[in-house]
Amino acid sequence: MSDSSENTEGTGSVLLQDSGVDQSAQPTRSWLSRLYTGTGAFEVVGRRRFYYILTAAIVLVCLLSMVFRGFTLGIDFEGGTKIQVPADGGVTSEQVETVFTDTLGFGPEAVQTVGSGAAATVQVRSEALDAGQVDQVRLALFDAFQPVDSTGTASPNAISFSDVSETWGGQITQKALIALVVFLVIVSIYIAIRYERDMAIAALAALFFDLLVTAGVYSLVGFEVTPATVIGLLTILGFSLYDSVVVFDKVEENTRGILHLGRKTYAEQANLAVNQTLMRSINTTVIGVLPVLALMIVAVWLLGVGTLKDLALVQLVGMIVGAYSSIFFATPLLVSIKEKWGPVAAHTKKVLGKRAEAAKRVGSDTPVVAGSGTVPDAPVTPRVGSRPTGKRAKKRR
Repeated sequence: MSDSSENTEGTGSVLLQDSGVDQSAQPTRSWLSRLYTGTGAFEVVGRRRFYYILTAAIVLVCLLSMVFRGFTLGIDFEGGTKIQVPADGGVTSEQVETVFTDTLGFGPEAVQTVGSGAAATVQVRSEALDAGQVDQVRLALFDAFQPVDSTGTASPNAISFSDVSETWGGQITQKALIALVVFLVIVSIYIAIRYERDMAIAALAALFFDLLVTAGVYSLVGFEVTPATVIGLLTILGFSLYDSVVVFDKVEENTRGILHLGRKTYAEQANLAVNQTLMRSINTTVIGVLPVLALMIVAVWLLGVGTLKDLALVQLVGMIVGAYSSIFFATPLLVSIKEKWGPVAAHTKKVLGKRAEAAKRVGSDTPVVAGSGTVPDAPVTPRVGSRPTGKRAKKRR
């Protein structure tokens, strides 16, 4: 096997080729192996237009749902009466709804069964009831199902009623919005100082995307919005920001001093950073989702605690959406901002111009695409993931 070298003018580099080796016949690593090693084989930044279209489509669907479908607001926002009936004796939500309707002449707003086993209860949400209506419903439900209290004795007191004012939910929402504004201001200042302005813009855009899509999912699926949901939105912001900052830290490391180099563009180094942190982002998301799923199972099926369910549900949706935005939206947006103006834009044009000239000299027809990671400097290039060949590879063995 013979080795040959070729000097490429304008780049100041020496390209090594194995002229006696058929590179197309070399074995390639599996996509799982490339995902784990972070070799830059997955094109994210180079396909950013596709991800922009996908992101815009998701945002559009969420906006249309919020405008035309709206939200299913909980009793804390609309006010009303909440009734809880023990369901350990085989009581179903349909039976409770029938008794409620026959007693008062109108149906409840929502009826659902939460929990399992001895902790199972049927929860009824209706408009605000007066004292007389509450007594009528309590006696009717007791006569129909004979629920028992904590002492094991059948008693009407086993059926609980609670009145909720809509002002309490409004106060919680107002305080959460104030906390959100303060959080965004502090985060913007920190990222702008620690990294740079463009990264702060991209990170905030990803945060707003996470909030919008999470709210859109609640509107599409019809999940009930409670104060716990509003509070949970604040918790997912921290997760999304953490994931974006991890990727940005690697982007900063890979692109340090790139304006003084002529072989790689900012987009290619940013894409490499995404690949190098991709496995970490996936692992972080999976590790974060597993305890949230466990919390939902314990809260909904075992304990029947509605507050835990609402908090876990918004975290589950937010973590998944945050992982998508940090990988496929934040970094591509950062690259687009960089390549619009400033020294990065000029550097990208300079590098691509050198590659175009080199491609003409060697007679290559390979297209030059910013952020694609393809360098058409040599007539023979190994496929992504191919094992190394040549004299240096032999020495490693």
